[in-house]
Amino acid sequence: MALDPKLLEILACPEDKGPLLYFVDEATLYNPRLKRRYEVKDDIPIMLIDEASTVDDTEAARLVAKAEANNIQPTFSA
Repeated sequence: MALDPKLLEILACPEDKGPLLYFVDEATLYNPRLKRRYEVKDDIPIMLIDEASTVDDTEAARLVAKAEANNIQPTFSA
């Protein structure tokens, strides 16, 4: 199940307050600026900085390429 579109409109990275990319199939919200991934568990985004994981350059490139290929838009326009 995907996150509610209204919720996605207001979700921002708790660290830099910028928009995120939402990958439904990976249950992940991703911040490409900080290379941070936030998990979505049971349709609840875990938006705690201490719970986020930092991805390496290879994974960051994969996520950005996937977003571009699948036309995944940021949660909001900055």
